[in-house]
Parts: sequence; structure tokens; C-alpha cells
Amino acid sequence: MLSSKSHRVGRWLVLALLFVSTPGLAQSLAPELYQSLRYRLIGPFRASRTVGAVGIPTQPNVFFVGVNNGGVWKTDDYGRTWRPIFDDAPTGSVGDIAVSPSHPNVLYVGSGEGLHRPDLAVGDGIFKSSDGGETWTHVGLADVQQVGRLIVHPDNPDIVFVAGLGHPYGPNEQRGVFRSTDGGKSWQKVLYIDQNTGA
Repeated sequence: MLSSKSHRVGRWLVLALLFVSTPGLAQSLAPELYQSLRYRLIGPFRASRTVGAVGIPTQPNVFFVGVNNGGVWKTDDYGRTWRPIFDDAPTGSVGDIAVSPSHPNVLYVGSGEGLHRPDLAVGDGIFKSSDGGETWTHVGLADVQQVGRLIVHPDNPDIVFVAGLGHPYGPNEQRGVFRSTDGGKSWQKVLYIDQNTGA
């Protein structure tokens, strides 16, 4: 049986051989092979942490992804390709995204990063699309600034709940849980603790 000292010497010998032999095995390529290569941006233009991903059960090829500081992206080919669908919005910061289970062309985006951190980007409220993300309408709650969660009623796309964190660095009244029963035309605060506590 080998001693532990023999094992240590053997390990060091193997490591030394690897480091010595690796440069000798590497090939050098002629610089002219690289001359035709050009750098190009293949996207995405804005990207960051993914904060929400939703699919449509009846359309398994369609997914939407909300990106913290990169807007909303859509795929309709099972994720092989993605295209930005929120670039015309006044903010690229997304806190959450939700699709209506009963009407999958209805989407809601809560703008404003839903995580308190030193370098966050605030949002501009809630946005709604009724055509699968092709166009967006601002539907209120701009002063919430950060959305932690959106939930759409399973049978009624006009009933939406929003968890609003509020201003990241100071008190404000637009915090808590909000509900809309008319697709975002009006909002009712249904849970509120105080001007320093968000949901």
C-alpha cells in the first residue's frame, strides 16, 4: 500500500507534467485566418437579470421574458430566437410580467425593478398589451416606481393585482397591493401598512 507521502508526490508529478506538456500541444494559427472575422453585436441591446418568464399553455411555442433592465422579450419558436417587444416603452426596467390565462394576448408589465439594491432602476408604473405584446399602453401607478409581483385573474383579464414596493430611497403613499377590475383604467389600494412599507 502506498503512503500518503507517495500520493502527494504522485499528484505533484502529474500536475507538473500537465503544465509542462500543455503549451507544447497547443497549435498556433496563422494570423491571416482571423483577418476576415469582424465583431458584431448580435443582441440583446439591453439585458440584465431575468425577473419573470411566462408561457401560454395552449401555445407551448410562445414565451415572454421580462428582464430587469432589458425590457420584455418574446419567442414564438420554443426559445430558439427572441425579439424585444418593449423597446418603445419609456423605461427598460421590468419588475414582473404576467399573461392572462384566459386571454393569452393580454399581457401586463410592472415596470421598475422589484429588488432593493444600490444600483436599481425605477419604473413608470403598469403597462398593458392586448395584442400579444405588439403594442403597449400605460395604465397607471407610475409613482409605485418598483413592482415586485403582478397577478392576473385566471378567468378575467381585467382583474389584476400589483405588489408595489414604492420609492426605493424614501417614503411615499403609493405602496402596497393594488387591484384593478377594469383592465387598469382605475386602481384601488387593497393592502397598505404605511408610507415606508411596500409589498
